[in-house]
Amino acid sequence: MGEHVFVSRSTTGKEASILHADLDSFYASVEQRDDPSLQGKPVAVGGGGVILAASYEAKRFGVYTPMPGREAKRLCPGLIFVDPHFEAYTAASKAVFKIFDDVTPLVEGISIDEAFLDVGGLLRLSGTPGEIAAQLRADVAREVGLAITVGVARTKFLAKVASGVGKPDGLLVVDPDKELDFLHPLPVQKLWGVGRVTTQKLNDRGLFTVRDVAELDPAALSAITGGAVGRQLSALSHNVDARRVQVGKRRGSIGSQQALGRRQRSRDEIEVILRRIIDRITTRMRRAERVGRTITLRFRFDDFSRATRSHSVPSPTAATALVQDVAATLLDAAWPMIEERGLTLIGASVGNLENEVAEQLALPFERGDLAVLDTTIDAIRDKFGGASLTRADRIGSDVGFSVPLLPD
Repeated sequence: MGEHVFVSRSTTGKEASILHADLDSFYASVEQRDDPSLQGKPVAVGGGGVILAASYEAKRFGVYTPMPGREAKRLCPGLIFVDPHFEAYTAASKAVFKIFDDVTPLVEGISIDEAFLDVGGLLRLSGTPGEIAAQLRADVAREVGLAITVGVARTKFLAKVASGVGKPDGLLVVDPDKELDFLHPLPVQKLWGVGRVTTQKLNDRGLFTVRDVAELDPAALSAITGGAVGRQLSALSHNVDARRVQVGKRRGSIGSQQALGRRQRSRDEIEVILRRIIDRITTRMRRAERVGRTITLRFRFDDFSRATRSHSVPSPTAATALVQDVAATLLDAAWPMIEERGLTLIGASVGNLENEVAEQLALPFERGDLAVLDTTIDAIRDKFGGASLTRADRIGSDVGFSVPLLPD
């Protein structure tokens, strides 16, 4: 259990009222919740391909996401592999987000397992932000059976940092009067947007902590990381973050991806997998009453490098067959690169989303019944379950592990 840190109201009048709530090792925790024999044991969701999630018991051995399954097993010989159960993860996410909505109407979901909440207006009704966060954690544990860590701070950036420091299963409230005392000793990786490459650039210049970044002249920092990145990191190192919790902002794209492992796959195998991904994406789009114009494919190769390919259609659509045709064309264009470098992950998304309008009049006449077909398939799946009806081109495609990029 993480440490519970409560502070008195700031003497400066500033209020730490933004919560960042983040479910701990979400996929693995759901598996441990649903199978008591897995509790307290090192668990990895995934298998011989890529690890999608690892329990904290597995992380102690150095297992992380995305790590090849063989490497994970070498580090942790007792590692237990389980297949992903995405319906269970989606159900758990919806249950947790319902609790968020019961706490405050100001909820900004940023992934399937985390969100920002603004509780600044609830002081008189529900207590201090720290007390609200403690009650939220208790409700999630009782009603959903999962551990969740909450960071509380004056800015979104610092609330997210606090939740990371407070993991696992913890609550950390940052006193507004002592923000930089908390932030500056942390490693540079805690700054938003600092990944492995940027960390190495900063470390090579002798910058290891947030304080080091804060004390560097912004122009010198931009020379190391690039202008826009440098300015952002300089601001964050002083906890300057004016963003507010955004409610009701609809996403600009809907996507999904699938890890393939390191086994070489044929062009036909990959196309079947891609068609399955597109089917899932367009089904989610129709349920969300969204249509889009830009189809993007994302590739990760054996050497961990990445590439994207995209194409925009003249009129927005959510028709599965049309999006699949465009995706197949993009796959054809990328195939020489795939053959040369090997493919370990393929993803797709549809962007430039709009609210659904009338039928797609721009579809060729011979495809005129496709919208009816899609609607019928959706209705059958809604009534009898997602596995009740499978498109012929998806048969045999249940290989690898798929990951929804964001919940609907």
